[in-house]
Order: sequence, then C-alpha cells, then structure tokens
Amino acid sequence: MVNTIIVLDFGSQYSQLIARRVRELKVYCELHPWNQSPEKILSLNPKGFILSGGPLSIYEEGAPYLADFVLEAGLPVLGICYGMQALTAKLGGEVQPSDKREYGQAVISKQVDNPLIIEAQQAVWMSHGDRITNQPEGWTILAASANSPIAVMADLERKRYGLQFHPEVRHTPNGNEILRRFVIDICDCQPDWTPQSIIEKSVADIQKQVGAKKVLSAVSGGVDSSVATALVQKAVGDQLTAVFIDNGLLRQGERQQVEKAFLLMLGDQLKVVDASDQFLKSLRNVTEPEQKRQVIGETFIRVFEAIANKLGDLPYLVQGTIYPDVVESTSHDTKQAHRIKTHHNVGGLPSDMRFELVEPLRYLFKDEVRIIGEELGLPKELVWRQPFPGPGLAVRCLGEVTFERLETLREADAIFTEELEKAGLLEWVKSEQHEMGTSQAFAVLLPIKAVGVMGDQRSYQEVVALRAVTTHDFMTADWAKLPNELLSRVASRIVNEVHGVNRVVYDITSKPPATIEWE
Repeated sequence: MVNTIIVLDFGSQYSQLIARRVRELKVYCELHPWNQSPEKILSLNPKGFILSGGPLSIYEEGAPYLADFVLEAGLPVLGICYGMQALTAKLGGEVQPSDKREYGQAVISKQVDNPLIIEAQQAVWMSHGDRITNQPEGWTILAASANSPIAVMADLERKRYGLQFHPEVRHTPNGNEILRRFVIDICDCQPDWTPQSIIEKSVADIQKQVGAKKVLSAVSGGVDSSVATALVQKAVGDQLTAVFIDNGLLRQGERQQVEKAFLLMLGDQLKVVDASDQFLKSLRNVTEPEQKRQVIGETFIRVFEAIANKLGDLPYLVQGTIYPDVVESTSHDTKQAHRIKTHHNVGGLPSDMRFELVEPLRYLFKDEVRIIGEELGLPKELVWRQPFPGPGLAVRCLGEVTFERLETLREADAIFTEELEKAGLLEWVKSEQHEMGTSQAFAVLLPIKAVGVMGDQRSYQEVVALRAVTTHDFMTADWAKLPNELLSRVASRIVNEVHGVNRVVYDITSKPPATIEWE
C-alpha cells in the first residue's frame, strides 16, 4: 500500500484498537511487535509510526524498547502512553513513577499552538503509573493535565509526538480527530483504504497465491467465511469448491438456512457434508475450552482432507480468519502481552495438515468485513447476521459436549433469539436519538445443576445463562440493557419449554474483564 501507518505493539491489550481507528480514517495500517525486524517493517514503505501503550514500566528489567531504525527512518512518530515513555528514554529524557497514578478521565490544557492539539482544553482518558519528568532535549510541552505536567510533548521540527493519554479509546471524545491530524495532516497519508481498494488488493493477492490451482473453501454460514468465500470466488471463479460441514454444533435450523443462501450464490460449487457424529465423538469427555478448540480445529482439517482426497487435487483451503481472531490467539511476546484464547482456526490447527491456507480477511476487522460483504453483493441476512464462533455451540455448552446437552442449548438459544427478533432488538441500532438492540446475543448452558420447584416437586436441573452485548468493534463490549419484561418472558419460556432446565440467569459483565463468549 502507498499510504501505510505502522503500529508498533509494546504489549497493550488494546494495540489493535489503534490500528482500527487508523483504518476508520481510510488509511491502511498494520500492527507489528515492537521487536519486529527492520527489514520487514521498512519493506512496507510506511509513512509514519505509532507506538502503543504497554503494561510495564520503561525502567523495568527486560522492558521493551524503541528500536533504532524507527527514528533513523526520519518519519513522523506518535508515542502513546508507554510509547511516549519509550521515546523519552531513547532520546535521553526522564521517566519516573508518579506520586499519584492517573487512571480514568482527565482534562488537558494546551500550552502552545501546534498541529496535533488544537482545542484549548479537552477531556482525555489516562491510564498510567509513570510519567515524564523531563522531556528530551529539543522537545516542547504542548499540553498538561493536573497530574501530568507533560501530558503532550513534541519535537515539532522532526514531527515526533508523545501523548500520555489514549486517543484510541472512546473515552477520549476527540481521540479520533487527534489521530486524524497525525495520520492525514502530519504523515500526509491519503485516505485510499476503501472497500473497493480492499477488494481489488484481496483479489490480486488471492490470484497471486493460488494461480491456476483448485481451492477448497470452508463455509460456516457466518459473516467471515461467507465474505472470504465470495472474495475467493471473485478471484478464481470455478477453481473454487465450497464445502459446508454440519459439525453438529450449529444453532437451530442453521444448516437449512446456510444451504438455501449459498446454493443461490454458488450453485453446484457448494458441497454439504454431515460430519456431526465425527465431531461429537472427537469431543467426548473434553471439557477444557482450549482443548475443545484444538480438537475442533484438527477435526475440521481431517474432514476437509478427506473431502479433498475424494474431489481431487485441492491444495488450498480458504478460511474466514479475521484480525481479532489472530490478536486474541497469539501474543507477540508472552512477557508483554498475554494470549486470551486460541481460536480454532488460528492456534488450533494441526501442524501436519496438507493445505496451504488462503485467508483474505486475516487483517480485517469485523466492520470492514461487513462493508466488503455489502460491496460484493452478498445477501443482507448473511452480511448482518450476528457473529457465531467457529467452534459453534461447543464453546457455549460449558463442560462436556453431548448431543442431548446441545439440543437443550439449541432450544434455549432459539427462544432467546425469537423473542429478541419480535422485540426488534436482534440488531444493534445507534443514532443521535437512541441506542438499542444487541450486537451479539446467545444462550449458554452451564455445567452445573440447581435446585428448583416445579409442580410442587423438587427439581435438580441445568442452568442457562443469557448473554447479550453492544459493541462498536467486538474488541470491547458492554452488556445490553434489555427490558426486564423481555428477560422475564425469555426466562419463563425457557424453563417451561426446554426440558431439563429450571433456572435462567443474565450475564451483566462487560468486555473487559470478560470476553463476549464464555469459553
């Protein structure tokens, strides 16, 4: 890409949010570990660097540091929180523990005119225990807060900037504008990262990778696999064979819905395979979430290998892996950032699989995937359906996965979905006037039983948890404030209509600290 910003990750769990905010400006951005090789980074021809936050103190032993090539490249640099401190330490300034740590909302006041901070005062989100006590030589203080005399600083001549606060989070109301000034005005990037340019680049990359060979696509019916399949079909046409595997872990009526939608799009390029017995057998006695994902990932590959052997030479396998899958499944340096969970299609794949993966969405966020799906002309019901995890109901059926427990979960989930749809709350709608609905909503079957009273008799049955969230990007989320009347109706229906369930609870935990899925 001609216009590229590189985010160097110093271990923050929210480094990917910076990349997403830059993408919202229609500028291509990649996230790389702080210790990535200079050759790799410079081969991307970046127009500027953003240095992320991080959990450590710059003076701790083994703390990540700013590599020489970043400054030697002579490009604009923006350091955020730890990134600002890394800049300071590299250039001879001083960083020390703060007497008063600063977490949450703060107000900064502009000290001198500059191209980054224009407002006289503005609210920002702070999250730091260290602060700059002496800026590097040649740097100017641009803004200060009550607890941070150097809240913003810059070497204006060299276009190097440091922010003690986090512009990438929505708690900094003007954060996107600050990033826009850096990316567009200071780095001189052109906003050319559009749906059409993404499609053109993806098609070219797929054609270059695949050539004239046959391709097998894994279709789940979810947004990601649908868009990935459509992109590959656009790139290679009848070289593609799409396979939908019924793994027995689908929602109620899902197989029929997927078949109907994809037959219209793919015709005889779609193959449907029932492998539910094989998956359930593989999952027998497996209760640990990471092991579930690994078992499912390997079983998928083995099923696809068997299909490929029957269909002929199919060396490539398409997957709908997206950027959050990659971020949550891996960490650039386990000392600085922690793996949250292994997505079955990233860290759960066997090392000896026969396929080379084609992942056209690997560096795209969910909202970008949906926009591309619309641009490709996919049906609205596919593009805007709620996310469904690759391992399916296996990670919503906590504890052992059996056919009987899956049937219980399917019925409860269908009731919740039906009532949300009736109430017009199955999709999240945000406008200046109101905010309502859900970005993702589902039922979870818990591996515990509770005592109840049904028909004047003691019952000892399973518990269903309901989960519904609202989110802009699925990297952070808040629990949906659903009407009490709706929750009461859903609970009543589940207890009365779903055999073996006598208690329903509602999850009111945000992300973080929880993830959206329970496993």
